[in-house]
Amino acid sequence: MKTTVIKTTDLPQAFLEVHPHNLYLYCKAYAAGLRANTAQTKNRSAVSGGGKKPWAQKGGGRARAGSTRSPVFVGGGVAFGPSTNKNYDQKVNKKQKKLALYHAIAEMAANEKLFVVDSIAVESGKTKDATAFVNELGQRDVLVVKEMIDDKTFLAFRNLQNAYLIEPNELNAYLAAAYHSMVIEKAVFDKLTKEA
Repeated sequence: MKTTVIKTTDLPQAFLEVHPHNLYLYCKAYAAGLRANTAQTKNRSAVSGGGKKPWAQKGGGRARAGSTRSPVFVGGGVAFGPSTNKNYDQKVNKKQKKLALYHAIAEMAANEKLFVVDSIAVESGKTKDATAFVNELGQRDVLVVKEMIDDKTFLAFRNLQNAYLIEPNELNAYLAAAYHSMVIEKAVFDKLTKEA
């Protein structure tokens, strides 16, 4: 299996003219989209107890109070807790998504962390063969992009902690930026650079 290291000179000019801020905005939006939005507190209507008026309205010399579940009391509800219906999604244009991916790939190429191979296939389906393929590259972790993932190759890669196998439609700037290096099939790489 012939492995070619891609340098910035091998990339179209469109990959090299992208401002890094596009990648920052895309990654920020991607991370925001992953937020679970499960932060929750109980307001005064959700806290149990407090049905009885704690003391008389007048005559006690104290401030009037209608319920011990008011936010001013210990054990009362929270006055301004987090909103449970907040939408954290941030808009990213199609063009900006593409530019972010281009920049992430160009960064890998600049650091000689982008590898192109004719085909990625582990016909044995064994994890040790996939491990040997990854170790040959000598990288910390690898994003592996294959045009069509077959069952055997999927089985070989699925338990590897330092490799993640995806198809081209799953490739995005966040994944490209998160991984130390990338191995991509020549057919996928040619299509990607042809669109630029």
